[in-house]
Amino acid sequence: MKIPPIKLNHLKTLTDDTGVLQHAKYSTPRRSEGYTTDDNARALIVCIRHLSLNCNHDTEKLIDVYLSFLLHMQRLDGRLHNLLSYARRFQDNVGSEDCMGRTLWACGCTMNSNLSEEKKRLPKEIFDQGFKWVSKFKSPRSIACAILGLQHYQKAFPRDKNLSLNTRTLADQLCEIYKRTSSSDWKWFEQYLTYANARLPQALFEAYSTTKNATYLKIGEDTLNFLIEEQIIEDKLVPIGNKRKYMKHGHKALYDQQPLEAECMVQAATAAFRVTRKEKYHKTANIAFHWFLGRNSQNIEVYNSKTGGCYDGITPQGVNLNQGAESTICYLLARLELEKSKLSETL
Repeated sequence: MKIPPIKLNHLKTLTDDTGVLQHAKYSTPRRSEGYTTDDNARALIVCIRHLSLNCNHDTEKLIDVYLSFLLHMQRLDGRLHNLLSYARRFQDNVGSEDCMGRTLWACGCTMNSNLSEEKKRLPKEIFDQGFKWVSKFKSPRSIACAILGLQHYQKAFPRDKNLSLNTRTLADQLCEIYKRTSSSDWKWFEQYLTYANARLPQALFEAYSTTKNATYLKIGEDTLNFLIEEQIIEDKLVPIGNKRKYMKHGHKALYDQQPLEAECMVQAATAAFRVTRKEKYHKTANIAFHWFLGRNSQNIEVYNSKTGGCYDGITPQGVNLNQGAESTICYLLARLELEKSKLSETL
């Protein structure tokens, strides 16, 4: 199946002067659900990566919207709100660790971009004010996102030795979590698999790429291989459904399958391929991406090539026909990752 061209059409449809709206009814933005920092941070990463491939005035305008949103959502103490209503009222006191980690990742990407130096000052400020809270993170996924942000920050400021030290501290933290929980038949960081699983090995591969710490590579490979064994069935990605956690020695939920899982697997596998050059990771990245295009347990397309949007997941009855922000952004992150890595192939 031919890889579709990159289209930001639906992302633009979901975005207004405030930010990207969280949900859609079919392909129409649903204003009643408002906005999230999570989605706007990831939308910023999409646009930064798109800009690196194609200098585009429309993409730069979207970047301004998403950066402005993150600035608005950051509290005076450096933490962020996550939820904003359509009426522009905060809907929470403080957001989750996830929204903090994703914001750090997005700001790191923006600093390490071809934007003007003036435009890069704001993401650096948001990152610096927010990073002081990372030492309190408990979520492995949030730690992983912070590592990804640091990797880009370090590329933007290679003379800052503290960035490498911070990467090592956080990567060591992930490794300690893994060592406390893993066993010979369960090579994972927790006693369960849940959402955004592949983000954790992805962070360790990226940390290895700059530190060359062999422990990060070993645990990255062990955990990614574990996910591959659990989720690649007959050359199809069958991600853990979000109905319930997949507990160690328990039963997997087949549905609902989320685009987030395919995106994370694409990014983790391409990161693994970059540092190991092992062909199985190249293959895994393409298998995971083709989940969007119909190589899945329902043999149904999740990406909508007409709108440029992505359906919100696979249910027992077929696709969820709503095309919300997270789903569309996850598809674009996966598609842009293949483009950047030049790993796309027809399966």
